[in-house]
Amino acid sequence: MKVLAVLAHPNHKSLSYAFFQQVIQGSQENAHITEIQVLDLYEEGFDPVLVFNEEKRRRDMHLDPKLALYREQILWADKLVFVYPIWWGRPPAMLLGYIDQLFASNFAYRDHGGLLPEGLLKGKSAVCISSMKGPAFYPLYWLANAHKMLMRKALFRYVGIKQVKFFEFGNMESKQGKQKEKLERVYRYFKAVAH
Repeated sequence: MKVLAVLAHPNHKSLSYAFFQQVIQGSQENAHITEIQVLDLYEEGFDPVLVFNEEKRRRDMHLDPKLALYREQILWADKLVFVYPIWWGRPPAMLLGYIDQLFASNFAYRDHGGLLPEGLLKGKSAVCISSMKGPAFYPLYWLANAHKMLMRKALFRYVGIKQVKFFEFGNMESKQGKQKEKLERVYRYFKAVAH
């Protein structure tokens, strides 16, 4: 299994970065994972801003040469892993900009006139590891589970990815947040995951 791990947090002293390191360490110790590639969107200087004009059209985004390496990474991977904070009930703009540009028509999905498109990333799986200051039940009850619905249904299912695992951790700025236990949980998952 080949893993692409994507980090969307600007601070390498953050808890998100610590989770990212646990993904890498666990993956490196897992005999089922043959290769891992890492993408730190902020360190990479990824530009999340969409630009469409007469020279750059949305329908051609799947051919944008500036995004070719990122498309190759997604095609290469069996498992896509996204590590990010929850800000304002959703992933940060950096990750959403990556999604907007990479999960493009004729690359991640193809319209064919039906109600739903053909997902072109079938067979892959995804893992979302997110953390937030507020309690874990906040997005579930107060926001009608919007974050998971966004990622699972509006994104992954749309492009053909059916197997999605969530680690959604709350109270991460609290002394009682059990940060070490949660880091260990992520590490153990990636050390043992087989598909």
